[in-house]
Amino acid sequence: MFDQTPEEGGGGRAPSLNVLGQPLKPCSSEPLTGFYRDGCCNTGREDRGLHTVCVVMTNAFLRFSRERGNDLSTPMPQYGFPGLKAGDRWCLCAARWQEALEADAAPLVVLESTHQVTLLVVSAEDLKRHALRPS
Repeated sequence: MFDQTPEEGGGGRAPSLNVLGQPLKPCSSEPLTGFYRDGCCNTGREDRGLHTVCVVMTNAFLRFSRERGNDLSTPMPQYGFPGLKAGDRWCLCAARWQEALEADAAPLVVLESTHQVTLLVVSAEDLKRHALRPS
């Protein structure tokens, strides 16, 4: 149902939906994000971490993630990873976002760009409470 694994030869798949039940919008192309590095928080069989929550990075979350053993701020050019800074949008693992929520370090969420499969891990209410508000 939520598998958006690209098929050989293209075509045929329904578009991914976001947590609002609408077509999934891109999260970021600068830096390029997503499990498939397509700019969207799409998911599929290979994405065991469910990189489906589009967030806006904060210094508090980057510090939290580094303390948990996942340094997202240091560039790793050998993997094509530029390193993230506060303000960058990124497709985050749903379980890591939930863990950050419980530690009071959750970054803001872009609901329109967060894949609906996230709702298997995180409640809609929590996501909405941490939604990025248009300015």
